[in-house]
Amino acid sequence: MNVILKKDLKGTGKKDELVNVAEGYARNFLFPRGLAVEATPSNLQDLERKKKSEDKKQERELQQARELGAQLKEVHLTIPVKTGEGGRLFGSVSNRDIGEALEKEKGLKIDKRKIEVEGTIKEIGTYPIAIKVHPQVVVTIQVQIVEAP
Repeated sequence: MNVILKKDLKGTGKKDELVNVAEGYARNFLFPRGLAVEATPSNLQDLERKKKSEDKKQERELQQARELGAQLKEVHLTIPVKTGEGGRLFGSVSNRDIGEALEKEKGLKIDKRKIEVEGTIKEIGTYPIAIKVHPQVVVTIQVQIVEAP
């Protein structure tokens, strides 16, 4: 019997997938628990519409990410910090600090979890920072750490 799964089921399939299962399994387990619906022509049409809508949404998100990535490529960020002897920072510069500086200076709101800082920034200098705007769009910006006046 062909069914459309409503949730991911280990060993059976993923959500919104058309799978062939035993009739008893479908009628006694999947249908009563609301885990699947029968693959009728109307349910299959609904599934197609849902997939097309999801594809359009993903394409729109990718286009927005590319536009944001193009804006970010032009960014050169300068962050003033308090320093001690020899250009060593008090503490370090984190992805949160970089995100706040981007929003304050450039007006770009980037989630701190998308900013990837390799290691720790504990000295004055210029560092390349990767920003993962979208799984397919990664932009590297230059962040310059300078001594605060």
